[in-house]
Amino acid sequence: MTIPQAAPPLRVARFRADIDRAIASVLGGDSYILGQAVAAFEAAFAAGAGLDHGVGVASGTDALALALRALGIGPGDEVIAPALTFAGTAQAILQSGAQARLVDVDPVTRCIDPARVAEAVGPRTAAILPVHLFGHPADMPALMDIAERHGLAVIEDCAQSHGAHLDGRPLGSFGQAAAYSFYPTKNLGCIGDGGAILTRDAALADRLRALRHYGFSGSERVSAGPGFNSRLDEIQAAILLALLPHLGAGNAERRAIAARYRECLSRTGLALPPDTPGSVYHQFAVTHPERDRLMRRLAEAGIGTAVHYTPGLHRHPAFREAAAFPLPVTDTLAATLLSLPIQPEVAAEAPMRVAEALRDFRP
Repeated sequence: MTIPQAAPPLRVARFRADIDRAIASVLGGDSYILGQAVAAFEAAFAAGAGLDHGVGVASGTDALALALRALGIGPGDEVIAPALTFAGTAQAILQSGAQARLVDVDPVTRCIDPARVAEAVGPRTAAILPVHLFGHPADMPALMDIAERHGLAVIEDCAQSHGAHLDGRPLGSFGQAAAYSFYPTKNLGCIGDGGAILTRDAALADRLRALRHYGFSGSERVSAGPGFNSRLDEIQAAILLALLPHLGAGNAERRAIAARYRECLSRTGLALPPDTPGSVYHQFAVTHPERDRLMRRLAEAGIGTAVHYTPGLHRHPAFREAAAFPLPVTDTLAATLLSLPIQPEVAAEAPMRVAEALRDFRP
């Protein structure tokens, strides 16, 4: 039997009754845009991260771009971000009008390296945009220290870290704002695109609500400034609200599968992801010097895998001029990382199956 790398429809099937009720509640209501479900989800999701305000938007990329704009970051500014991440992170910087300044990542955490951030700070630097890659926390205390010393904003990219913690503190609660994606494969995913920004700053939340809705302020349909059409759909918010109570249990299942992987793969020659207590394992990404041959071997054994991410962003034509320095760690990881199945609905037998497939696999 084939094990897919990820299968969002199986999660939908698992919680279908809750999802059906959520959809029916919207269909039976009188508002399909920015209604009660959006407001209820924004409040519940923000509370779960220990923050006061949530603003639902159309995607995780929009969440980052709007957060940057709401913080006054735009043309003439630079935003420091990791080169090893999904392209949407850097695209959001471009959409804000600012320039991305890409730096290398830590070889263990795979997240942005604070030492490289400190080297990259310059006169045009306005913000740091750390990504909690694969659900593992970036070194936020070190990054916040750099930001405070230089007067920089910090926007956390939490697209892969729903419910994650660092030393008991929720990710997303360190910077001025945190951006989330609810793409279907995320730990908390809807049935389509969706995103949100969380913050403790009431004034920032008000600016974000205006930006997502044509620049309207309050109930008047008058544009007070620049604005966009970037709203979380009511039906997607209702689905997310139904799935939110299951997020903690789902993250616990992912941690248990990750622990099983560590037991089964300890002697296979694979380099495993960091064993961080607060991680939520959006991906279980291993490294191997012959990644492509490894991927073929697992495919032959009926095990789906995925590559996250190659090439590094500094190798994309859109961001080729954005690299602050040579990025050897990013280049190495981009050539060797391979994501194994970790979604609870598909991965219960994956650790043993992967170990069996690799029994005779040699570099």
